[in-house]
Amino acid sequence: MKLSRISAINWNKISDDKDLEVWNRLTSNFWLPEKVPLSNDIPAWQTLSAAEQQLTMRVFTGLTLLDTLQNVIGAPSLMPDALTPHEEAVLSNISFMEAVHARSYSSIFSTLCQTKDVDAAYAWSEENAPLQRKAQIIQQHYRGDDPLKKKIASVFLESFLFYSGFWLPMYLSSRGKLTNTADLIRLIIRDEAVHGYYIGYKHQKNQEKISLTQREELKRFAFDLLLELYDNELQYTDELYAETTWADDVKAFLCYNANKALMNLGYEPLFPAEMAKVNPAILAALSPNADENHDFFSGSGSSYVMGKAVETEDEDWNF
Repeated sequence: MKLSRISAINWNKISDDKDLEVWNRLTSNFWLPEKVPLSNDIPAWQTLSAAEQQLTMRVFTGLTLLDTLQNVIGAPSLMPDALTPHEEAVLSNISFMEAVHARSYSSIFSTLCQTKDVDAAYAWSEENAPLQRKAQIIQQHYRGDDPLKKKIASVFLESFLFYSGFWLPMYLSSRGKLTNTADLIRLIIRDEAVHGYYIGYKHQKNQEKISLTQREELKRFAFDLLLELYDNELQYTDELYAETTWADDVKAFLCYNANKALMNLGYEPLFPAEMAKVNPAILAALSPNADENHDFFSGSGSSYVMGKAVETEDEDWNF
């Protein structure tokens, strides 16, 4: 049996500066859910109605499913088509952070919720047709043989499909509820923004190698796929938010982020501004700098930072 030769990655020889730029951004953004004080949200959780608690658990279970898909199948499926070994390294980081995101929702559940209620939410996710449908749509392209279609599907997952779930914690935090949980979600959103941007960038780089006709065909595919996902997402939103008056606001948020996903791919927006008009309170809550409970000493909150050690010198002690 002849083994294929493995080449060592050399970060001192970079063919695409974007790889190093995004690697540095992702590693500097590194975080773990254990550093976010979710237990501070227990009093606020207990003020939510049973229906609101169930909705929150279902939203987070749906997000966990998508993170699992991206961690186990999505990002790894992009690696064989990477243009550089550094791109492979970035994708491995993306895959790992999707696992961290999935772990984060379990941290929320174990802190705030009763086991029987969480189990019921997981059972719901297995049976909910629109949720399973969107995972199947994305997965079929990940398992296909067209690298550019894989990237399009991945950007739609990262930059669009997550956001019907992200809306709820941003809404609650804008009303002073589950603010520490919102800090954690902002950390996830910060990661997903980089993931969607980077994979969209790589899609645009790969398009430089194909004909204009192929580019037009790919663009039609992207818009058709987005509309298929959008129609399914409307159904998912209607089912999730059926007991609330929030569905229309969530749908506007979907249009807003669908346009963002298209922009990541280098395409023009699809939805007109009036359909993508998001409540300003939600946009303000989305900001990575909108952390509700930043604790400088613990590093908790969406301004989570990793400490850096610096060697001291004699003059440092001259007061």
